[in-house]
Parts: sequence; C-alpha cells; structure tokens
Amino acid sequence: MLINTYRNRLFFFTLCFMFISSSFAAPTKNPEEHFFDSTFGDFSEELQTAKEEGKKGILIFFEMDECPFCHWMKTNVLNQEEVQKYYKDNFLIFAVDIEGDVEMTNFQGKAMTQKDFAFKENRVRATPVIAFFDLQGKRVMRFTGRTGSKEEFLLLGQFVVDKEYEKTKFSKYKRAHKSKKAQ
Repeated sequence: MLINTYRNRLFFFTLCFMFISSSFAAPTKNPEEHFFDSTFGDFSEELQTAKEEGKKGILIFFEMDECPFCHWMKTNVLNQEEVQKYYKDNFLIFAVDIEGDVEMTNFQGKAMTQKDFAFKENRVRATPVIAFFDLQGKRVMRFTGRTGSKEEFLLLGQFVVDKEYEKTKFSKYKRAHKSKKAQ
C-alpha cells in the first residue's frame, strides 16, 4: 500500500514536471512547412520574386538524406518560430539536395541537376551548407555545418541582412557580438 502511494505520487510529480517544463519550451513549427519556401526550381525567377517582395536575398540550405547535422538543424533551430519569422521576413528560403537528380535552373538561367548546382557551382561536398545569395544571384556568405544554437543562426542572418560580410568575417562578428553582450 505504501509503495503504491509512493509510485502514484512519483508518477503525478513526473507528469506535473513534464507539463510545466513543456509549457516553457519555445513554440515550434515544422520547418518543411514554415521555414522553406516552395519552388519550381527556377532560381532566376526566384530572384525576381525576392526583389518584388522586398527580400534581402535568397538562402539555400544544401542538404542530403541521412545527414545528422541537417536533421539537427531542422529539429533544433529551423523549427523555432522566432527563427522562421526572422528569416521569412528577410529571405526566400530553399532546400537543395546535393545528391538530387531533379532538374532546376540556376541564378543565371542555366538548366542543371540539383547535384550539379550544389557541387559544380557551389563546391558543396558536406552538409549542411547554408548559402546566402544577394538579389543578383551572387553568393555573399557561406556557412558550413550546423550552427551551435538558434541564437547563432539568428546572428548569422543579421550578419547577412546588415551586410557585415562586406567588412568582416562571421567569426569576428560573432566574437564581437559576444563581448558586447558580456559587458
């Protein structure tokens, strides 16, 4: 009887803890639906759309199946509402499979497969690669690997939006930002 009462209390407290801790977690949404934009694969047309919508540029998330770091980004960063809002406000966002045989059109209007666009044009060998392109289709920033956190990914977006890449490297920008926060 005493053991059952103890188990019931433990179970009740565990449920309460799970409920309370989950209520403090940041809201998340599926990145496939809420982070990435739909495309017919014509990036020359997407540049025009980005201009018309007043975006700062285009973000391409180079990925492949079975990539643990891509999965980590999708389940820990790209699913965060704050991230989705910031990036959707500033960029058109597309995923490209580096092993994909799907036909697409690059920023200059040339037809090719996704894997040729990834490897031949953008030298992507490992994933994820987060590449930012300006409104002329010129790559202005490339980040290889996963970010350490949602905050680092947001800082990366700010780095591109503010065109800080014209003045410094992201590692220096990030270091300077950390020291400002510490003060």
